[in-house]
Amino acid sequence: MNKFDRRTLLTSSAAFLTPLLLPGSLRTLAAEPPYGGAAKATRVHELYPSQDPELAREMVAVSHFSLAKVTALVESHPTLARASWDWGFGDWETALGGASHMGQREIAQLLIANGAPPTIFSAAMLGQLDVVRAIVAALPGVEQVKGPHGIPLLAHAKAGGEPAAAVAAFLEPLERPENRIALKPLSDEEVKMLCGDYSFGKGPRDRFEVTFSDNLLGIARTGGTRRFLFHRGDYEFYPAGAESVRLRFTIQGGRATGLTVYDPGPVLQAVRK
Repeated sequence: MNKFDRRTLLTSSAAFLTPLLLPGSLRTLAAEPPYGGAAKATRVHELYPSQDPELAREMVAVSHFSLAKVTALVESHPTLARASWDWGFGDWETALGGASHMGQREIAQLLIANGAPPTIFSAAMLGQLDVVRAIVAALPGVEQVKGPHGIPLLAHAKAGGEPAAAVAAFLEPLERPENRIALKPLSDEEVKMLCGDYSFGKGPRDRFEVTFSDNLLGIARTGGTRRFLFHRGDYEFYPAGAESVRLRFTIQGGRATGLTVYDPGPVLQAVRK
């Protein structure tokens, strides 16, 4: 049996580890050819071997509407069929979740065929009544659990159209009125009072922009995704898909002067610029 002395072992270890310790978001690694071919340099992102987060974000986004893009991404990176993304404040969504509440039957079937775990939400949209019945029977009350963005199970069935009509008919009598959050409307004056920029630090992205569009107030961090805000009353809101999170505006002299985020305790305070 071959024996290595200490110098040989240290030299070999250094040769292997040095490329991994180089600074920078991208590193070039000369990989040993897996099938006897020539070695090929591969560029990898900073978080490798974790999946590239931008690819995961893209996968979840296009799963809402584009079969062609989903197909291309799955062909190039099969594991993206199981991709998930936090759109903000813990509003996690999988690629299959996006396809399910948008009624994208072909996309959902493609994702499941490539390893995406089926859920009660995908079953509802696909019209799989026996599956939905069995899960509800096994877990009483599960039909009240909401999907990404706070979308109810019944809405997923309705998104499935005629093939899911029997599921929708099964779920409608099960809806509980107390599970619907009573929202308070905002006047035009209140909308103007709340909209603006709120800073919570000195960095270029350390601010929230509160805007009004699509008939709802929304909030976005600079460079981030805008999240709808739902008014519970007294200028306290929760963001889409995160009913446990609270955003409270401070009002002084008829003007919003600050914003505090609770998740569930206070996370940050932002001051109106």
